[in-house]
Formats: sequence, C-alpha cells, structure tokens
Amino acid sequence: MGKETISLGRIHISLNAITTIAYHAALESYGVIGLAHKNLAQGLVNTLTREPTRGVSVNHENEELNIDIYIILEYGTRISTVANNVVNTVRYHVEKALDLPVNNINVHITGLRVSDTD
Repeated sequence: MGKETISLGRIHISLNAITTIAYHAALESYGVIGLAHKNLAQGLVNTLTREPTRGVSVNHENEELNIDIYIILEYGTRISTVANNVVNTVRYHVEKALDLPVNNINVHITGLRVSDTD
C-alpha cells in the first residue's frame, strides 16, 4: 500500500487506516444518516465483529487509490448534492491525513430514512 522511505525508515499505510478515515469523513457529510454494507453476508459478519469500517471499500492497484462508499441518506435531501459532498469530504480528509492522491471515489446510495418529525 502507501509506502514511503525516509532517512529514518519506512512508512507503511494500511488499507484499514484509509478505510477508517473515509468512514468517519462520510459520516460527517450533510444528509448522510449512516453507512450500509455492500451485501447482507458482509453486513452480518461486520455486525457480529463490530467492524468500525462498514460501508467503505478501499482498493489499491498500480499506485491508484479507489474508494467505494455505501451510504444511507436522509429522505428529502438532494441525492446528487449529498453524493458530491461525500466525494469532496472523503477526498479532502484522506488526501490531507495521508498525503496520498485519491484516484476515484464511488458513492452508492443503498437506502433512504425518514427522520422522526416529532
């Protein structure tokens, strides 16, 4: 993954670290209620193990970093605006924290939730 050699040694950034940063950045975005799992089996396993990075998949190939995010939106928000906001927020946080360029961020809308009107 992201490796850098300096005079004092090497720095290696794990995919789990990138996934965690993207997860928290996506939750900060306006209109995002939560993150969902890509499929039911993965969701059940992560729920049982309490994996903190559910709903985010990071792929690193040929020095390109690609991120897939599966989100649940607040009903009534503009989907395209929220999706663009998630892309920009995740890209900013990952690139700022790790100094790694992000090639592609795909946002998958998996559901809508209606907030309590009371």
